[in-house]
Amino acid sequence: MTVAIALFTRDLRVHDNPVLTAAAKAGRVIPLFVLDERITGTPNRAAFLADCLRDLDAGLAELGARLVVRRGDVVTRVREFGADEVHVAADVSAFAHRREDALRDELGDRLIVHDAVTTVLAPGAVTPTGGKNHFAVFTPYFRRWSETDRRSVLEPPKLSPARVRAGKVPSAGEICAGRTAPDLPDGGERAGRELVGDWLDGQVDDYPRKQDDLAAGGTSRLSPHLHFGSVSANELVHRAGRSAGAEAFVRQLAWRDFHHQVLAARPDCTHADYRARGDRWRRSAPDLDAWRDGRTGVPIVDAGMRQLLREGWMHNRARLIVGSFLTKTLYLDWREGARHFLAHLIDADMANNQLNWQWVAGTGTDTRPNRVLNPLLQAKRYDPQGDYVRRYVPELAGIEGPAVHEPWKRGGADNYPDPIVDLRAGADRFLAARGK
Repeated sequence: MTVAIALFTRDLRVHDNPVLTAAAKAGRVIPLFVLDERITGTPNRAAFLADCLRDLDAGLAELGARLVVRRGDVVTRVREFGADEVHVAADVSAFAHRREDALRDELGDRLIVHDAVTTVLAPGAVTPTGGKNHFAVFTPYFRRWSETDRRSVLEPPKLSPARVRAGKVPSAGEICAGRTAPDLPDGGERAGRELVGDWLDGQVDDYPRKQDDLAAGGTSRLSPHLHFGSVSANELVHRAGRSAGAEAFVRQLAWRDFHHQVLAARPDCTHADYRARGDRWRRSAPDLDAWRDGRTGVPIVDAGMRQLLREGWMHNRARLIVGSFLTKTLYLDWREGARHFLAHLIDADMANNQLNWQWVAGTGTDTRPNRVLNPLLQAKRYDPQGDYVRRYVPELAGIEGPAVHEPWKRGGADNYPDPIVDLRAGADRFLAARGK
């Protein structure tokens, strides 16, 4: 009987997983996860990954199998089983491409790569007219994306497991040692599907009204589950519904696909400007440290940075604010911000993290590259009563209402720094450097 490996990577789920379904149809299954010690990640992501692996093992047990865990080089570990077929999800990072190439060299046509596992549509599923290999602007991409058929949602398959030693599911510390953020969310498919149920059962309808409200928590918080694949983006689109909130939410999933298709076409964008603007970024270790630590003296910026350190996650509107502050007020290199986010975010992957940073820095796909988000105006619009700031900056908890956004007007606050930059001067410096 055929023995097929389902090689899990960023698809740590049993629901709507083409890799697992195809391996199950082939014959006896080895559900395999290889912990490659070259990419053990960060303590925060290791904790979420450990949850995902533990839950995946439980999910597989309900289908008749157990998760087989090995450490080391993926090709070496796959070779040990002598399987007739190896199924794996396509991905767009440089590491994923090297892994696929190495597996192809070893296995030839025994390797079967599945598209639309980590995204809704495969990166090359829609392309512009005129021969270009990717869309550089989101709106026409979204139009084509919306018109393109998607694969159906797959139910978890029944499994006939091959007889192999399962191995121990690693703990977070065994994946990557180090201190984690104190308020990390739970990982795993079970937790992810509970979030999906709560989100789609009414909360998504308020998404257009609450998605930028920093204090309201009106976002799905599904991004870590999408990154690890404990929730299927494809299933989310199918289940979202047709309300205005659902359509706005699905548009965000299309943005995620958009960034994946950009990175697939331009893999150098993890470190090189997509559109070079001639920036000569400043270097200032004190300013960069103040930004990282949430000690810039600008409350809305510091609140976002401290949410990141506390939760391993940050509200999307806050990401835009802190990113614009770093690149267009302090005029520091977007790569410094991207590195810090990669070190702490549980949802950070190369496509979304790097290309969102490039978007806000004006070196990416934004059609208005010189836009500057004034943090005070952003604070007054998206945290009008200052509740978000008081939640994450306890030094300012005693300042009521919107006055919390400008504590210097009250003579400052104990243990809270003065602003490290004049906000108007920072914007002028950026625009002058861009020749505006």
